Amino acid sequence: MSDEIWKRAEIDSPCVKVCVIHPETRLCTGCLRSIDEIGAWSGMTPEARKLVMDALPDRAGLITKRRGGRAARIARD
Repeated sequence: MSDEIWKRAEIDSPCVKVCVIHPETRLCTGCLRSIDEIGAWSGMTPEARKLVMDALPDRAGLITKRRGGRAARIARD
């Protein structure tokens, strides 16, 4: 039996299993999709998925990196 029957010709999800929503941008810090895009992904057309995938590189600069939280504050004191 071949797995070929289960393969689908569609764009793979950009999910990297780091699912944390940035509080200001409301984008996932792992894949850079919005909550709405993540929820709609399985029902999107290949064309709609491609539009999202094409937009992802430009979103990386929208998410600011954390500065270390409590550990960084303790180190500064």
